[in-house]
Amino acid sequence: MAEQVRAIRTRQAILSAAAKIFEEHGYQAATISQILGEAGVTKGALYFHFQSKEDLAQGVLAEQDQQLMVPDRASKVQEIVDVVMLHAHRLQTDPMVRAGVRLSMDQLAQGLDRSGPFLRWGEVGTTLLERAQAQGELLPHVVVPETADVIVGSFAGIQSMSQAICDYGDLVVRVSALMRHLLPSVVVPSVLASLDLAETRGATVYAEARKAADALELAPAG
Repeated sequence: MAEQVRAIRTRQAILSAAAKIFEEHGYQAATISQILGEAGVTKGALYFHFQSKEDLAQGVLAEQDQQLMVPDRASKVQEIVDVVMLHAHRLQTDPMVRAGVRLSMDQLAQGLDRSGPFLRWGEVGTTLLERAQAQGELLPHVVVPETADVIVGSFAGIQSMSQAICDYGDLVVRVSALMRHLLPSVVVPSVLASLDLAETRGATVYAEARKAADALELAPAG
C-alpha cells in the first residue's frame, strides 16, 4: 500500500514538473532533462511512468479531464454554464490545467496529437445539450453537435486572448460575456432569464464541487 501511494505521488510530481516546463518553454523546446531536474527524480522513475516526452505531454493534457464534477442541475443549460465557468476558474487557479490548455493550443508542438481535449470537451457539451434539448430548454433550430463545437471553439479563443493580454487575469469576465452573447441564440427566453452567468459563478461552483468531492472521500467504503 505504501509503495502504491509513493508511486502515485511520484507520478504526480513528474506530471507537475512536466506541466511547469511545458508551460515555460513550450512542447518543442522542453527536454526530458529539464523535467527530471524540476521533478527531482531519476530517469528510471520517470520512464517507469512515462515512455516519452509525448507520453508526458498527453498525461498533462489528460489532467484537464480530472475535473471536479459539477452537481446535477434542474436546468441543463445552467449545468453547461457551470462546466464552462468552473473550467475558467481552474485555468486561473490550477497550474496543471493551465499547462494542459496551453499545450492543446501549442501549434508548434510537432508530432503531438492535441485533438484529445477538444474532442472530449465537445462530447461533454453534446451530452449536456442533448439533455437540455430533451427538456425543451433549446430553441427549435439548434443542431446540438454544431452548438457544442461553437462553445468549445469560442472558449478556446477567449482563453487564448485572455492569456495573451493579461495571463488569464480577466478570463472569468470574458467567459461571462461569451455566455451572455452566445446563449440567446440557442436557449429559450424563459430559461435564459433564470441563468446565473455571474463572473463569480466558477468560484462558487468550485467550492460546491470541492465540498462534494471531499465528502465522498471521507465517506466509509461499502
